[in-house]
Amino acid sequence: MPKRKMEKSKALTQLLYGQFFQQLPFNVAIIDRDYNIIEANDNFTRYFGDWHNRKCFSVYKKQDKPCSVCTQKEIFEDGRTRVVDTVVADKDSRWAHHVIQSAPLRLTPGGPVDYILEITSVVTDTNQWQQEYNVLFDRVPCYITVIDEEYRIVRANESFRERFGDVLGQYCYKVYKRRDKQCPRCPAARTFKDSKIHQSEQSGIGKDGKKIDYAVMTSPLVRGEERVAHVIEISTDVTQIKKLEKEVLEAERLAAVGQTVAGLAHSIKNILMGLEGGKYMISLGLKKDDRSMIDRGSDMLDRNFDKTTTLVKDFLSFSKGRLPQLKMTDPNALVEEIVDLYKDIAGVSNIELKARLKPKISPAPLDPDAIHTCLTNLVSNAIDACLMGQQKGSEVVISTRDEKGKLVFEVSDNGSGMDYEIKKKIFTTFFTTKGGGGTGLGLLTTRKLVQEHGGKIVVESQKGKGSRFRMEFPRKRLEMLYRESE
Repeated sequence: MPKRKMEKSKALTQLLYGQFFQQLPFNVAIIDRDYNIIEANDNFTRYFGDWHNRKCFSVYKKQDKPCSVCTQKEIFEDGRTRVVDTVVADKDSRWAHHVIQSAPLRLTPGGPVDYILEITSVVTDTNQWQQEYNVLFDRVPCYITVIDEEYRIVRANESFRERFGDVLGQYCYKVYKRRDKQCPRCPAARTFKDSKIHQSEQSGIGKDGKKIDYAVMTSPLVRGEERVAHVIEISTDVTQIKKLEKEVLEAERLAAVGQTVAGLAHSIKNILMGLEGGKYMISLGLKKDDRSMIDRGSDMLDRNFDKTTTLVKDFLSFSKGRLPQLKMTDPNALVEEIVDLYKDIAGVSNIELKARLKPKISPAPLDPDAIHTCLTNLVSNAIDACLMGQQKGSEVVISTRDEKGKLVFEVSDNGSGMDYEIKKKIFTTFFTTKGGGGTGLGLLTTRKLVQEHGGKIVVESQKGKGSRFRMEFPRKRLEMLYRESE
């Protein structure tokens, strides 16, 4: 190249450096393969401070090792331009949301990438973004955050800041739950992995130290790239809803206790009359020296004493309020245990007891003793219904399955069944179809235990054709109760 052209090229280079590179209204830096900042404009220096002999991650992130997700490394490998959102700190360690545009620089056209040109701008400095932020992001009446690949919060709306504090740049799991590592059931991690929307129910801790229940939805944010660079989390506070649900469950339990007490008084009156009758028969038999009358009176006393014992035990079991002792339980194993317990009893009466289990059903957090009691009550009732029906081919079937997010236990029989009037009484009053052989507390106790698990029990029955009792447990609610018990 002639000397004059070389001088003009050098002058042009100096002109570009002085008037373009140095005067750009952005922070501009050039980075080599070892993450060293080898050149930067004045704007960059004013914002980030002295960059000489420093690594980019030291300047941007105030850390002593490369970022876990490094766009520079990817650019050196594939030569593609990147645009990312992230949180970086200025020279005074004040964190702010930035957009960083990174482009490859080659000394030889078509050759390997030798350097990277990075242009960094503060997003919140633009009027357009400020308007969108205030109207569409900051004022939404729910918690909204944007999380980067390191699980740092790069944006947070006003509702979130009021509830959790000014947390820009901090790890989401530390802010939401005061944890030191990523949450085990993280919906954001699933979105980063598959680029899909995910929902879950979570519990966290606000800046005031109080527990917060929230429903969260995560969605991918992509800026000029195929991979998910950020995830937006939209969370709705459901703390009061959960509290109301618990209060409703407790109110239902107490209402059932009240109904039972009314029936209990009636049953105790009948038992006392039986005891008085037995006492009278014995007294009269002694006066008349009538041994048969004495024996009849003694039998009346024995029967009513046994009723009293059973009634008191059942009532204490029913009225006792407690939280279920949850642990991960195999639903099929519970059913198999009940079948083993009752198959001989059913067989003696020519009733076939069998299980219809869904293979490989997922374990669930249950109180195994409580569910065992529920199944015992239902199977015992089903066997009695078959005996009352007296038809051939009697059978009782216990089944398990998952249905629309619910774990379902079902006990069905082809016994005597119930008409409408009986069916509407079985859960609401001190009611039994077994005459003197029942206390009327078995199904009430079953309903109470199911409600304590956050579930419900429903019945279908037809006179002369049999009954089907179904216990339904929403798995999400079981998981919530399990987390609360930990």
